[in-house]
Amino acid sequence: MKKLLLLLLGIIVVLAVVIVVKTLTYPFAKIVTGEGQSKTYPISDTALIRFSGGIRIPTVSNVDYMQFNYTPFDTLEQYLTRTYPRIYEGMEHYVINKHGLVFHWKGKNTGLKPILFLAHQDVVPPGDFAGKDSAAVIFSPKDPPLPPITAIAQTWDYYPFSGNVVNGRIYGRGTLDMKSMLFSLLEAADNLLAQGYTPERDIYFAFGFDEEVGGTEGARKIAEDFKQKNISFDAVYDEGGIVSTKGSLPGINTAVALIGCAEKGFWSVKIKVKGLGGHSSMPPLQSAMGKAAVIMQRLENDQMKPMIIPTINQFFTEIGGSMGFASRMAIANQWLFKGMLIKQLTANHTTNALVRTTTALTQMKGSDASNVLAPVVDFVVNFRLLPGNTVEDVRKHVLAACQGFDVELENVREAREASRVSSTNSQGYKVMERTVKQYFPDAVVAPYLTIGGTDAYKYEMICDHVYRFLPVAINNFEQQSIHNNNEYISIENYSRMIKYFETMLSEYDKK
Repeated sequence: MKKLLLLLLGIIVVLAVVIVVKTLTYPFAKIVTGEGQSKTYPISDTALIRFSGGIRIPTVSNVDYMQFNYTPFDTLEQYLTRTYPRIYEGMEHYVINKHGLVFHWKGKNTGLKPILFLAHQDVVPPGDFAGKDSAAVIFSPKDPPLPPITAIAQTWDYYPFSGNVVNGRIYGRGTLDMKSMLFSLLEAADNLLAQGYTPERDIYFAFGFDEEVGGTEGARKIAEDFKQKNISFDAVYDEGGIVSTKGSLPGINTAVALIGCAEKGFWSVKIKVKGLGGHSSMPPLQSAMGKAAVIMQRLENDQMKPMIIPTINQFFTEIGGSMGFASRMAIANQWLFKGMLIKQLTANHTTNALVRTTTALTQMKGSDASNVLAPVVDFVVNFRLLPGNTVEDVRKHVLAACQGFDVELENVREAREASRVSSTNSQGYKVMERTVKQYFPDAVVAPYLTIGGTDAYKYEMICDHVYRFLPVAINNFEQQSIHNNNEYISIENYSRMIKYFETMLSEYDKK
């Protein structure tokens, strides 16, 4: 017995030594950050007023294209034409599907593949508003008038389409998502054109108009036009990741620049559950609603299997050096602790989305009266697909959850597979990594999985290297303002965006 105990103790000691050695020798990236505060960059009143004026134009998209109000998009195009004459004179420009804007900046070397920068013109609805005076910023009479205030609840401090500049911030719907990227790209290009700069290779800008409702009429049509013209790109850049400030990501003791190298897929399915309808005074043993409840419980309790995909594994390698020893040990010894690591990741709704296809019950409809049993109850489930899972995989998963019941599945919107994963070894990624380190010296750059959908997905047909990153440093509170009340961007972030894109545009081919 004593020998057995000694043997077990020896095994434990050896195992502990192996774990510690693997942790200490694991190739975590060295954490090298800048010292002190990030540099601030001056911005002209003209640049601020141009951006603020663009926020004033309520380019709200609508999932129902029959109800889509295109007038503000016409207004925005006219506004850009008037506001950036140098852009329109110095670049070829054309319109796709009436409202998709494309700009072509010709470079010196036509033998090099061009690069493409994306942004979208549309914004989500602002919600309710009854706040402070909307006229804090005065514009030219030629600027578009503010639409009327109709809502009653005080949910914004400033009118959502005012573009007010207050206390170092620009307020309004679209300031972060994502007119800031559209206008900072134009400001950067305008500054370079004013200096007489000509890029080494061709540069394109493509601004869709319906990203918030799927991008089928904007980005997809633009991408198809590029494909038809046999134009492919060395790299495509869109929104997606951000610089998450220090303390924003639990367990990570540094700021992190999250470069979206892939994005999750999307499938919303309506599940129609059939049962016995009629008067509620004589209910069946199990109603259609009861059956639906069983299926919903199955879907939430038995979700798609979690897994750590290569992109997230590389993310852990890049940021692991800023984590505690226990976390580094779990990452370095996944041969032993993978189950525990996944369990820890799936316990938090934020990190859970990085390691599995998520299940979200979003809508439900039964009968229209309290004493009527609906013969059919339907509910909607939204799945966000992890790369490695397919729509067909999820469909089979849903059918398994519906086993034993009479159901019918119906697509709510067009399903989208998860994107391809773009390499971190391409020139497109390395240029972005270099530029991020220049303007965010305290941030660790790491590949990431973009949880939400972007227009970038549409451009995979014409580019193998598609990256998603909005160059702003924001905390959790500011992240929550996206698609929410009081959306704003700091002047510091906006001015830095302009400089960031000036560098990306002018130094893509810098050796």
